[in-house]
Amino acid sequence: MNIDLDMISLEQKNNIPEFSVGDTVKVIFKFLEEGIEKKQSFEGIVIARSGRGVNATFTVRKISFGVGVERIFPLYSPNIESIVVIKKGKVRRAKLYYLREKIGKEAKV
Repeated sequence: MNIDLDMISLEQKNNIPEFSVGDTVKVIFKFLEEGIEKKQSFEGIVIARSGRGVNATFTVRKISFGVGVERIFPLYSPNIESIVVIKKGKVRRAKLYYLREKIGKEAKV
């Protein structure tokens, strides 16, 4: 893919809401399955943000059937359809990796 990494359209930048570590977000993304484009949502707590500019990523963690699931999303990916902030969280750390050992109500921010 020949993409100029310095050029991001203003539409794509404006489509991303302000969110930070500790917020509960719902990420709706597109993927291909057997040649058909499908949409899926992933809802969880943002435990990390890293990188700057085009290389920025964020990590979302959720508990699914008692198992912790983490997914790293590129912030400016064309496969991300939307990001919805469900709940703001108040935290005092930049990375919330300690939530990996917490279960149940302890894992809430």
